[in-house]
Amino acid sequence: MAHGNAMPQPVALPGVSKIIAVGSGKGGVGKTTVAVNLAIALSKMGQRVGLIDADIYGPNVPLMMGSSQSPRVGAGNVIEPNETHGLKTISIGYISPGDKPLVMRGPMLHQIIRQFLQQVNWGELDYLVVDLPPGTGDVVISLVQTVPLTGAVVVSTPSDVSLQDARKALEMFGQVNVEVLGIVENMSYFTCPHCHEVIDIFSKGGAERTAAQFKVPFLGSIELIPAIREGGDKGLPVALAGPKSPQATAFFDVAQKLMERADAAAAASKDVFEIS
Repeated sequence: MAHGNAMPQPVALPGVSKIIAVGSGKGGVGKTTVAVNLAIALSKMGQRVGLIDADIYGPNVPLMMGSSQSPRVGAGNVIEPNETHGLKTISIGYISPGDKPLVMRGPMLHQIIRQFLQQVNWGELDYLVVDLPPGTGDVVISLVQTVPLTGAVVVSTPSDVSLQDARKALEMFGQVNVEVLGIVENMSYFTCPHCHEVIDIFSKGGAERTAAQFKVPFLGSIELIPAIREGGDKGLPVALAGPKSPQATAFFDVAQKLMERADAAAAASKDVFEIS
């Protein structure tokens, strides 16, 4: 490799078949909720799944997964991921738990992301889901420089502000040559528990229109249901209830579509490697 400013080339993780980043342009759209429930849905569908909490400043995965134990560190400083609800997970929240905010500079951030990818004993995985921090910053760059991504999922609510930021996320993935496998509309609509009327709190359908406009697949809408938040707060995400549970069905539908898209993307990149 040439010296100077050569970009670090991403290196595949042995044993890990597909790596999916879940991102959003802004915070507060329920991205971690979607990432965690998607990961659980994939695992319930027979896939071997790992989950990286790449949000170093505000890690929510430990709370949502209901696990706070520190991971074991084995020989050669290899970290053993926590196993919760059938998933292998790693989060900075397991390593420095508590409410103290972490103050970190860019290079340290890059180092942690690299460690989470390369120094964790992931074993054999069909999917490694990476829950990105909100925004379009350094973590994504570190990620794409470290490993080849199969693709990304962008989470948005239907509100105009959120969609504006989702478009930024789409453009960012475009700039770093990561294929967007689809958009998920979270908190899409609310059904009144009393009169059963559907209420469009954030004006439903915006994410689907954005997907059409950017010519990326629309993976589905997730209803705004108190049970989804409660499950996350209790560390028992709704997807654990399985595909027949009315509150979880949407996550399984999204996971099914995502698997189809990811398979197609993986096959396409394999062809490119074989040709080149």
